[in-house]
Amino acid sequence: MSVTVRFCGAAHTVTGSCYLVGTPSGRFLIDCGLFQGQKTLKELNYHAFPFRPAEVDRVLLTHAHIDHSGLLPKLVREGFRGRILATRGTIDLCSYMLPDAGSIQESEVVALNRRNAARGRSEVSPIYTQADAIASLQSFQPVEYETWVNVMPGVRARYWNAGHLLGSASIEIEFDGEGSSGKPLRLLASGDVGPDAKLLEPDPKAPAGFDYVISESTYGDRIRAITTPEERRQHLAAEVRDAASSKGALLIPAFAVERTQELIVDLVDLMERGEVPAAPIFLDSPLAIHATEVFRKHAASLDRDIDVNRLFDSPHLRFTETVDESKSIAKLTGFHIIIAASGMCDAGRIRHHLKRWLWNDRATVLLVGYQANGTLGRFLQDGAKAVRIQGEEIKVAARIRMIDEYSGHADGNEIAGWVAARRPIEKGVFLVHGEEAAIAALAERLAGRVIPAAKLFQPLLDDIYELSTPAPTLMDVAHRRRLAPEAVTHLDWHNEMSKLVLDINDQIGAAADDRARGVIIRRLRRALEGSA
Repeated sequence: MSVTVRFCGAAHTVTGSCYLVGTPSGRFLIDCGLFQGQKTLKELNYHAFPFRPAEVDRVLLTHAHIDHSGLLPKLVREGFRGRILATRGTIDLCSYMLPDAGSIQESEVVALNRRNAARGRSEVSPIYTQADAIASLQSFQPVEYETWVNVMPGVRARYWNAGHLLGSASIEIEFDGEGSSGKPLRLLASGDVGPDAKLLEPDPKAPAGFDYVISESTYGDRIRAITTPEERRQHLAAEVRDAASSKGALLIPAFAVERTQELIVDLVDLMERGEVPAAPIFLDSPLAIHATEVFRKHAASLDRDIDVNRLFDSPHLRFTETVDESKSIAKLTGFHIIIAASGMCDAGRIRHHLKRWLWNDRATVLLVGYQANGTLGRFLQDGAKAVRIQGEEIKVAARIRMIDEYSGHADGNEIAGWVAARRPIEKGVFLVHGEEAAIAALAERLAGRVIPAAKLFQPLLDDIYELSTPAPTLMDVAHRRRLAPEAVTHLDWHNEMSKLVLDINDQIGAAADDRARGVIIRRLRRALEGSA
């Protein structure tokens, strides 16, 4: 059986997970996620898919995070008529996450079109609407962990708990063999692999013995200190006490699903034990509130040592679902905690709270997850002195802190160990879902120790490999690339433009007098005229 795979996303970038697998009996996708980060990359969400949705027969969905599921409504709207196979936990989360994503896109386009009208620019349309997202939910079909399911003639799949998120899975796929041996071709798609001893989730599971493994590499260049759940809580406690001593808000941009629930569990526990000052914890995200109810529903599949329902019912915890409730938080002074999406600060209510507090040196921003290249969260993590939010320049005076123990991803050593446990791997490992440095570091960690260097592959966006040959064969795809490789991996002109505007304002503001400011402006004008 001839089998090909096209890497339509999450190739030298962390977001947009989507792999198109072709066989003689049909085609299926592994994930169909939204691109996030720099604008050049996000614009791919608005473009046509690099395949015809109507010609895709199935989708195998690893988990509910938007960078893996977020383009499914667009796929259905544009002609996909097959089934989306996912675990029950993933389906329950997607039933809230996808409509929420559609609603956010609609509201952001309304705001953008107001600005475009004022500037004389054309209107834009959302990638998809909330109604599109709700309609796509009819395409989901539940699967059970560790149970074979037929994908199409000659192809079957089995889902294994990846320990990353409620319902997350690594997907084992078998393709019928040909010839006298009749040996099937075996492939494992990792999805996102959770770290060891993750709060709420079990350790990741998967079988061994594959021809190919498609492995995530998000934190391939990072090694965390080995920590216990109690050490993680104490690290969080130290950050909370420091924030409380400043008597301002503690803002936590958190991914609405799993990361938020883990933080709630530990924050409430610390307050009940008297290890941090008692303070209101505002969960300011309708999606996170709904996701918390999904976690209640699936409490039996979570860590049995944690009384999830009791902690979620804590009087310290306050749900602010409506816009008016969210706005009322801005009236507060003194120490309080706000957990709001999005985790990379690129959308949602966290941006309003950042506008309210970033300039204030009494505030603390605690980053608790991966910040993709080109996102507001990444600029804050990298020490930006000022940022632009919704067209406004905001000085960064708040303390920017980072805690990595709540990550949903395995680090470099854990990923290498996970890959090693999948051996023997006969033909190759594809490293995906990571930025250049992370992929390179993981490749170095694996080469020679876990698998020969010649069997490691680092696909670029839109690369197509033939898998049924003795070794994977890269097909000629130069004419099919939607973006040049450097456009995927480097900051784009939008990011450079924002930085330039901030630098110009800094230089003019720091000038000694009006004469000096005039000199800077005239030099800039001459430079612009010279480039025209």
